[in-house]
Amino acid sequence: MKRIISLCLLLISGTVFAQQGLTENKKAILASVEKHQKKLIEISDAIWGNAELAFQETKSSKILADYAEANGFKVEKNIGGMPTAFIATYGSGEPVISILGEFDALPGISQKAQPTKEPLEEGGNGHGCGHNMFGTASLGAAIAIKELMEAGKITGTVKFMGTPAEEKFFGKLWMIEAGAWEGVDVNISWHPSAKTEADVQSSLALVDFMVEFYGQAAHAAADPWNGRSASDALELYTQGINYYREHVRPTVRMHYHIQDGGQVVNVVPDYSRLWVRVRNSDRAGMMPVYEQVMKMAEGAAIMANVDYKVSLISGIHEVLVNRTGGAIMQKNLELLGPIEYTAEETAYGKKIQELTGKPQVGMDSSISPMLETRENPGGGSTDVGDVSWNVANINLGVTVAPKDTPWHSWAVVACGAMSIGHKGMLQATRAMAMTMVDLFEDPEKVKEVKAEFMERKGDYQYEALIPDGPPPIGQN
Repeated sequence: MKRIISLCLLLISGTVFAQQGLTENKKAILASVEKHQKKLIEISDAIWGNAELAFQETKSSKILADYAEANGFKVEKNIGGMPTAFIATYGSGEPVISILGEFDALPGISQKAQPTKEPLEEGGNGHGCGHNMFGTASLGAAIAIKELMEAGKITGTVKFMGTPAEEKFFGKLWMIEAGAWEGVDVNISWHPSAKTEADVQSSLALVDFMVEFYGQAAHAAADPWNGRSASDALELYTQGINYYREHVRPTVRMHYHIQDGGQVVNVVPDYSRLWVRVRNSDRAGMMPVYEQVMKMAEGAAIMANVDYKVSLISGIHEVLVNRTGGAIMQKNLELLGPIEYTAEETAYGKKIQELTGKPQVGMDSSISPMLETRENPGGGSTDVGDVSWNVANINLGVTVAPKDTPWHSWAVVACGAMSIGHKGMLQATRAMAMTMVDLFEDPEKVKEVKAEFMERKGDYQYEALIPDGPPPIGQN
């Protein structure tokens, strides 16, 4: 009879789990996720609907903090001087495991939960990076761990980190400065993706800065010789950046957004402004490029006979990979098995692929093998990188959108409040909670993960790349 029970299959939210190989504590994790899944979906959809930008995530942060508090967590708010940053803690003693939750959206990509492009609100915001699912899944995992602690099955401390402004400004930097990860043994993080994997690839280091030019206004036809054009300086500067692209390493990325190039055509503009971003595969390689691009701003100002100002916004490190932790996460993904999709979900994914010019293959339901770490990673940047230089970090990616979906686009928003996104979110909850179970149950695993962190970090002294003063709360 026991063998019959151990071989049975449990179907939860589109995923078939083989009970064989799951410990009692991991079965309890699945049961917890099942118990809370309706509420977790409700929370995720509410955050998706709010779609609040960096430092403005008042409603989204409150929804998560309130649910943590309702489930017995002690919630500390206003971390690092940021009203939407919070830490929810349960338990006491060691090990101390933290888990990240993001919840900010992106501007201009509002989209209905449908596979054809149509904004929910014209010109509105949208969760094109899936952060509505990110924060919710992580809180669900923390709650599942809390329930095991409450039942006396494991001991230690779990911390849910409510982290704002990942898309702009990088709120985790100020949380680190406030000591949020002091005393934490291991941090867990995930990110919505178009594939499922224990993520052991790094990211790109990044620096954000603002360049402003100040000239002299004049009538553009009557007396342009009396003007000194801030717009000329801006154009000369962007030309310089674009010529510089030929002379940097292939790992470098430089991009900019012109925020003010003048207001009307018949005035020589006395002010211009652009937001510039420089990236490279590591902080050491990024800094010389950043320094050169700052020098070019002075050159553009000299040529246009205007004044200039460069203001640091913030900068982030590349992710410090932890393969020991990745291997633990990989085993749990394999225990869970792949997400299963209905014919309707597959058709939904294929329609998105059709409209975004991608092969119409539907969802990637496979579990990727744990890849070798690339020396020069592609892709984006994240302030999780700075967390990973302060505490051992284990990363996860889970499918929430069709294969090859353009990220930061309407296509991801379209999946974030329907079953494709819901299934991926709940799978992330299970995988992270099960990985935390391994760490809480086995002190040796914690030691091994921390040992790799110390070895990879070496004698590097972390320093945040942020300007003096408080977080730029009112600047978004």
